[in-house]
Amino acid sequence: MTFVTYRRIVQAILALVLVIGGALLLWGSSFGTDMVKSQLSAEKIYFPAKGTTALDPKEFPDLQQYAGQMVDNGPKAKAYANGFIKRHLSNVAAGKTYSEVSTLAQQNPTDTKLAAQAQTLFRGETLRGLLLYAWGWSVVSRLAFYAALGAFLGFAVMVLVIIGDFFADPKVASRRQDETSPVRAVAAA
Repeated sequence: MTFVTYRRIVQAILALVLVIGGALLLWGSSFGTDMVKSQLSAEKIYFPAKGTTALDPKEFPDLQQYAGQMVDNGPKAKAYANGFIKRHLSNVAAGKTYSEVSTLAQQNPTDTKLAAQAQTLFRGETLRGLLLYAWGWSVVSRLAFYAALGAFLGFAVMVLVIIGDFFADPKVASRRQDETSPVRAVAAA
């Protein structure tokens, strides 16, 4: 086999890898986006309604755009986790985390206030963490979508290269050169 044949085989394999990779990335993106949406929707978490004290514009100016909406995608999950839950948790035990309050509660087993704070912080931090995981997977899904577009663009370029390679085939090019050669033109005259 010639170099040109090997090159064409490599081009065809690369084009195949790009189209299959693009399809898998697109599927992964769709799967991730759908999974985040379905799992978040099943939880039925809603931002408080606009105008309620639970979503005071002075305390939550960044969350007003989500008022009354269901948390059903990654950006909303991140906003709810960081903008709503985190702010509420900071008021539970003067800004202490579950780990800090739990340690104090273990040292003072009869302190019911510390035990209740530890329980509230545990639940809140767990929900916050799960929502942030949902947001993270939504970002990964979006990146997979962009990577799929890049792979499909690469596939399109490879198809054009393969087509162009056939037109620029050395055997075809040498025949064209012979036909347009000035020596040949003079000999034909």
